[in-house]
Amino acid sequence: MAPTFHLICGPVGAGKTTYAMELADGLNAVRFSIDEWMVGLFGKDKPEPVQFDWVTERVERCEHQIGRLAIQCAQAGVAPVLDLSFLRARHRAAFADLAAESGFSAVLHFLDVPAGERWRRVAVRNDAQGKTFALSVSRWMFDFVEKIWEPPTPAEMQAYRGKHIRS
Repeated sequence: MAPTFHLICGPVGAGKTTYAMELADGLNAVRFSIDEWMVGLFGKDKPEPVQFDWVTERVERCEHQIGRLAIQCAQAGVAPVLDLSFLRARHRAAFADLAAESGFSAVLHFLDVPAGERWRRVAVRNDAQGKTFALSVSRWMFDFVEKIWEPPTPAEMQAYRGKHIRS
């Protein structure tokens, strides 16, 4: 059986990284986390205040490389687990299309958690800076991302064999 691309989506604080770590461990897969890439490659160069265009350009560069590596993993028989937030439908479609064009399938994992619980988790993570901490998320950043988050539609969930995880 050919490896599957696992697309992990959800808004800030939904538990995407924790879920992706557990999924990758269970599948003996390779996990790619956009937060880890961004902090590792560009964290020291980040302008203050953070500029949306600056972040977007670098995220796109990282995701291009992650896509190339995900294909190589799948070609080698190892499933890629993509912890890239996938905040918008077109973004999810682009990676599902990349998988299909490369001869692989994709599964969308949608983590659905109420906003109040997510903000509580983010505040705890900001303070604890534990295993899944990559960067501090301010309330302003949380609220900004809430405005651009597009939950998957039923049609999208069906098209990508979606798994709806509520907590």
